[in-house]
Amino acid sequence: MAATVVPGAYQANTSLAVPDWLNKGDNAWQMISATLVGLQSVPGLVILYGSIVKKKWAVNSAFMALYAFAAVVICWVTWAYKMSFGEKLLPFWGKAGPALGQKFLIEQAALPATVHYHKNGTLETAMATPYYPMASMVWFQCVFAAITVILLAGSVLGRMNIKAWMAFVPLWLTFSYTVGAFSLWGGGFLFQWGVIDYSGGYVIHLSSGIAGITAAYWVGPRSKNDRERFPPNNVLLMLAGAGLLWMGWAGFNGGDPYSANIDSSMAVLNTNICAATSLLVWTWLDVIFFNKPSVIGAVQGMITGLVCITPGAGLVQGWAAIVMGILSGSVPWFTMMIVHKRWTLLQKIDDTLAVFHTHAVAGFLGGILTGLFAEPTLCSLFLPVANSRGAVYRGVGGVQFLKQIVGGGFVIGWNIVATSIICFLISLVIPLRMSEEQLKIGDDAVHGEEAYALWGDGEKYDMTRHGFSSDDTMHGKTSSGATQVV
Repeated sequence: MAATVVPGAYQANTSLAVPDWLNKGDNAWQMISATLVGLQSVPGLVILYGSIVKKKWAVNSAFMALYAFAAVVICWVTWAYKMSFGEKLLPFWGKAGPALGQKFLIEQAALPATVHYHKNGTLETAMATPYYPMASMVWFQCVFAAITVILLAGSVLGRMNIKAWMAFVPLWLTFSYTVGAFSLWGGGFLFQWGVIDYSGGYVIHLSSGIAGITAAYWVGPRSKNDRERFPPNNVLLMLAGAGLLWMGWAGFNGGDPYSANIDSSMAVLNTNICAATSLLVWTWLDVIFFNKPSVIGAVQGMITGLVCITPGAGLVQGWAAIVMGILSGSVPWFTMMIVHKRWTLLQKIDDTLAVFHTHAVAGFLGGILTGLFAEPTLCSLFLPVANSRGAVYRGVGGVQFLKQIVGGGFVIGWNIVATSIICFLISLVIPLRMSEEQLKIGDDAVHGEEAYALWGDGEKYDMTRHGFSSDDTMHGKTSSGATQVV
């Protein structure tokens, strides 16, 4: 009887499809984590952005997120991945190159610049080589890059020219995101120095918050009417998008040890502890000072908690996650509700979704608190620098706290300069801001499409598009169906 022949991929432990270095559990978790992070953007932030804005900007806001996700994917695999995680070109930048070839993508994942040496030149930590193929690593890091750009978009919703946004996405990814990613994660100078950013408090949230408010400055404010009244068009769908963001954070923080290990479990638990605490504190503050709980405020509190825990998710104990949640629910609340209203500069810059407060303030706060609360045993499970610890554990903890401040300062400075240059160069070719007519009308003028088949909220009234006028009557006739919009 002839032997059964099956494709190589199904020949367990006997073919190149199942090499000795492959850990199926790690690979499965990494791909699941990447999918969870991807869902945070599509459809998570697409839904959240499309729902939290005024009705006339629902389509434009959702599409900015969707477009950015697609554009980042292509730029990432074409040149940006290796700039973030490849061989070192500069202390803060990797060498550009494609991540598309079979030979590269099916080999064991490796981050070549992550080798860490002692001051005397002897090896301290070998190169990071997770037990799955490069394809898993490329995709996992891709969805992080994509969500960073989408978070930035929250600062310029409701007035940025969509054509300018189409140019902005690849430029900012290339000249800003890759710098932060390589410097802190890919083996750059902040990584080598020992600055801690477990899962993107600096690389993603601080950078998107600072770049967002910088871009908002260059683009200019929304129209006067939009700034004065900008109600969400669908609070329930906004909560659905927020829920996808929260649950997706299990992949966001749980996938960053590059392994399904005990550190990833700690990270997922701490993430939920901090987010829940922060949401509750923000809500309590709203009730205490404004006598009513705000649903939008609760979502903002949830986000600040998720952001704050991110730089230390797998490195702090559960009690520290609660402390971080209390602070992430109160400090950004204070900067948003008190400082913002009294600081003239912040009032002049129109940050549509307050990304500066929810991501920049919360991200920097989380990085600093990680410098306080990073627990030595947990640090030894994840960090390349031996004896890393937070300031409350004494020893070198005080130095770590200062490193966190300096690392955050670099991210802030680079994003202000790089984002300003990018916006200025784009403005020479494409107007950063929509025309006055587009600002007045909204989606109908920008895309020729509307979120809901309803008249109002800034649209031009047109009988051929919006059905009957007030003088039209049915005169006893029975309608055969819904009014057609043509």
